Amino acid sequence: MQSTTANKKQKRGRWIVRGGIAILLVAGILLVTGALGRRRDSRAASQAEPDQVATAFLGDLSAKVSASGQVEPAQVARLSVNTPGIVARVPVSVGDEVHAGDALVQLQTDDLALQVERAEQNLALSQAQLEALQQGPSVEDVAAAEAAVQSAQANLDELQAGPRAQEVAASEAELRAQQANVASASAAYQGTLESISDTAIAAAQADLLAAQIAYNEAQGDADTHPSERTYDGAEEASEQLAIARAALNELLAGPNPGTVNSAAASISAAAAGADQAAANHAQLLSGASASQIAAAEASLAQAQANLANLTAGPTDEALTVAQTQVEQARLTLADAQEVLAKATIRAPFDGQVTQVHVSQGEYATGVVVELVSNALYVLLSVDEMDIGTLAVGQPARVTLEPWPDMEITAEISSIAPSANVGQDGIVSFDVRLDLGATDLPARIGMTADAELITAQRENVLLVPNAAIMADRQTGTYSVNLVSGEADEVKRVPVTIGLQDADWTEITSGLTEGDRVAVGELKAPTQRRGPFGGS
Repeated sequence: MQSTTANKKQKRGRWIVRGGIAILLVAGILLVTGALGRRRDSRAASQAEPDQVATAFLGDLSAKVSASGQVEPAQVARLSVNTPGIVARVPVSVGDEVHAGDALVQLQTDDLALQVERAEQNLALSQAQLEALQQGPSVEDVAAAEAAVQSAQANLDELQAGPRAQEVAASEAELRAQQANVASASAAYQGTLESISDTAIAAAQADLLAAQIAYNEAQGDADTHPSERTYDGAEEASEQLAIARAALNELLAGPNPGTVNSAAASISAAAAGADQAAANHAQLLSGASASQIAAAEASLAQAQANLANLTAGPTDEALTVAQTQVEQARLTLADAQEVLAKATIRAPFDGQVTQVHVSQGEYATGVVVELVSNALYVLLSVDEMDIGTLAVGQPARVTLEPWPDMEITAEISSIAPSANVGQDGIVSFDVRLDLGATDLPARIGMTADAELITAQRENVLLVPNAAIMADRQTGTYSVNLVSGEADEVKRVPVTIGLQDADWTEITSGLTEGDRVAVGELKAPTQRRGPFGGS
């Protein structure tokens, strides 16, 4: 439903008609004139007398659409954790005012920080490897590769040249030494076998007989003259007898098996060493085999290839691989940093906390905190008859139910593309108004009344609506122009523009200061002045 109003601002002085008295408002001073009731001659005028007269003036005019709605928050957020985790702290409570970027919920981040550190190290290593490829080999690397080539070449040359005299002499000496070891081990073995002779056995038997005689004497003395001394002598003689008997038994038993086996093993080891020395000597004399020369040639080729690759610089493929590794490491780091950053739930805009769903120490999943923005808007329901006059960007004035005399500037930010149909069949559209700055403590859900300015004119010529006469058949408009000392009335055609409930814009036919009749014309009569003059 359309309603209109006129701005009271004037660019110049303005006539206001009140009860037949013209009041001129100039710079805030009221000047009252009796022009409408000036003294007239007693002779009758040929024209009718206007009931009221108004003066055309320059002013501002606007047309409006009125509608009501509710105050809503411009943004509503239900913030969730990206990765579930233990809550380290919750620095906000319901009702707290927060700013964009403020921390609302903080999860534990020790493991996440470690992942970021590892990703940083991996990126640094990948970058270092790429830089090393791009910069080329160092002097030390080239020198080492060249030394490897020289060593491989020398080895091949030696194999192909055959053994030197010094090598043959050394090999022969080794062979003779190993053969001497075999002879020595054999002699030791034979000595072990022949270590027990008849002479040794006879001597052992004599020692045993002497020990037996000494024991018999000592035991007889102890029996005849018992004392501590004779007992100790008998005990010592008994020990000597046992030792002599054991020595004779060992000789009679033959060589020790362990000693014999050890001597035999020494012979085997010496023989194996002699065989190996003989084989080495024979191989040395016969020269390098084809397989040895082939292996040496392969080692030389590999060393030469390594040197060539090193001095030629990295291939395009190697650079591409290294660059890819750097990029992958960078993406991995970015992902780890993002996960770490999302462990801190932050306010996306300035607003107020409305719900907190977690506490310190809890395992957080899903929505953890809710908030609404400080920026507010009004959602209006506008009748379909008025929606055609509205457009995004049009200004508006809003008053809230608790403060009906306090206006808030606003602007249409969106108009719903589809209509709402009520149970009563009334069709309406949702229109959103973004509110301007205000000191009023506006709250979500408050009732708001809005005047949507559909058209606006500044510094245009205005007359009262009652001064306009319309010819419906021709679609033309006219006014009764009042002029002259005798207030002569003449109908003149005019072109009109914007209208509101009180005023009409005149686009042609009048000029500022022209006076027009307002209301019905009546026959002229002699009247007294407004201040009692005749």
